[in-house]
Amino acid sequence: MSPVSNPSNEIVIVGNSSDNPFAIDVAYAMGQNLDIADLIGMKAFTNTEFCPRFISDELDFQNIGNSLVGKTVVIVSTSSLVKTRQELAMHNFFIARAAKENGAKSVILLEPDLFFSAQDRGAHADLGVTATPRPKEDLKKFDGQPFTSKLYAQMLKLSGVDRVLTVHNHSYSVQCIFDEVFEGNFHNLIPYEIYAHYLLNSNIIKCNSQGEGLALCAPDKGARDFVKSMFTQLGLTKAKFILLDKERTSEHKVRITLHKESEHTFEELEGCSIVLFDDMVRTGSTVVKSCQFLQQLAPHRTIFAVSHFYASDEGRERMANNAIDEILTLNTLPTILNRDVQGRLRKKMVVLKIEKWLAQELGRILELPLTKEANPYKIDMSSKNPRFTRKIWFADQLSSLHTTEQLQ
Repeated sequence: MSPVSNPSNEIVIVGNSSDNPFAIDVAYAMGQNLDIADLIGMKAFTNTEFCPRFISDELDFQNIGNSLVGKTVVIVSTSSLVKTRQELAMHNFFIARAAKENGAKSVILLEPDLFFSAQDRGAHADLGVTATPRPKEDLKKFDGQPFTSKLYAQMLKLSGVDRVLTVHNHSYSVQCIFDEVFEGNFHNLIPYEIYAHYLLNSNIIKCNSQGEGLALCAPDKGARDFVKSMFTQLGLTKAKFILLDKERTSEHKVRITLHKESEHTFEELEGCSIVLFDDMVRTGSTVVKSCQFLQQLAPHRTIFAVSHFYASDEGRERMANNAIDEILTLNTLPTILNRDVQGRLRKKMVVLKIEKWLAQELGRILELPLTKEANPYKIDMSSKNPRFTRKIWFADQLSSLHTTEQLQ
């Protein structure tokens, strides 16, 4: 997608902080050349109260309160190392309200990692949506807590947000609640094409042109649909699909087995490349256990691909384990681009930057005339990761086949 001028300058893109580089890159990809800091001021009073202000001509006394009439305001909201998610959520509320009170016809929240998604149920059966009835053990997990994800959706709506975009949200309950509150104007964007393009055009995996020697792995039934869709996107007919099963033996311990519904067994997978996909990682205990379990195949490489990477000290220490050869992630949490945040994992981490892809998806939803690109992402890799010094394994015809036909 090539940057284009905003049609009639009707799109105004801001961030939940004025120096948000993720928001700046999304704005540039959408063709907005004005800096975010020149569009909105993020001021705070001396008593610490936050008060955003959309910047207008200070000499214009004819259009007071109408500077955004007819415009769509997009709030790009990401987490940071400086402010808590609670603070940033309040920023979203106030910015949305300021936009609506100054005439905006529509307000969109673009939040790649949707805040409060882990708090997706409450202590009663009707507080949350699940595929099966909730046992008392599940209700007890939320005993005494609020159903915060629904409250967040309702407060966004009350503040003036009309539409929400996020990336690969893990919670079925959150998806249902946001879809209900925003009356269908909730978009859970799944980055199939980004993962597919990168896997098919880099040397991260080794297999033949039909996928023989490659296995895609779902760590549990919750990830099965996503991984099966990835399988379809890749179009490698001889690749394998395996499904694992995890039994949680305590709060921080799990036991991994091959699921009885797995489409393939471990036969003929020795020496293969294994890509284990998941939507998010926090402590890393499950993914490390899964990759250790997969070591019985003596794989050529084991790659962990994850959309949301929470780089806790505990998680980084665990995932430095030799059972994981490489970590492929997105920058939905932009702090992952910080080498200090990556720590030792920078030796085996690749981050795919998705600002251009999100701009492309936003343009599609808003029906803007943007030119679609087959690879709308950028690669961020530490110099500590030497992978691209090796030979590229894929033939040229494999790259052209899948990037020009399947990803259109």
